Amino acid sequence: MEIANEKPRRVHQGRNVKRFREMLGIKQEALAHELGDNWSQKRVSLLENKEAIEPEVLSQVAKALNVSEEAIKNFDEDFAINIISNTFNNNDNSATLQGHYINYNPSFNPIEKIVELYDEKVALLERLLESEREKIQILLKQRRD
Repeated sequence: MEIANEKPRRVHQGRNVKRFREMLGIKQEALAHELGDNWSQKRVSLLENKEAIEPEVLSQVAKALNVSEEAIKNFDEDFAINIISNTFNNNDNSATLQGHYINYNPSFNPIEKIVELYDEKVALLERLLESEREKIQILLKQRRD
């Protein structure tokens, strides 16, 4: 339920791309590489400064980061901090959010999720390394010819 005087949340999609990229430990260059030939580190940097991202670009970036488009569109840091703050100040295993109780005891093991993210990061880096090896082989072959 929205309060009458409350301003609608403005989500900065570019900043969210940056946050997800950093949480995953991916550099701008690596994301640019994952997005394709017409991307560069500078273009990723410019994208991260945009408040609203075009739907087709958002879809491509979400796929490259392996996160949902909705996560990038809707993640609000202040909102998340509010939930976390309420969680740590409340001892009854629930947080109050706009009059609603939220159970913050996850049905999954957070450590397993961290390990899963780490494995995904390793797989991404391995793909990046393999791509770089392929580039080197192509360059060496061109040099021999």
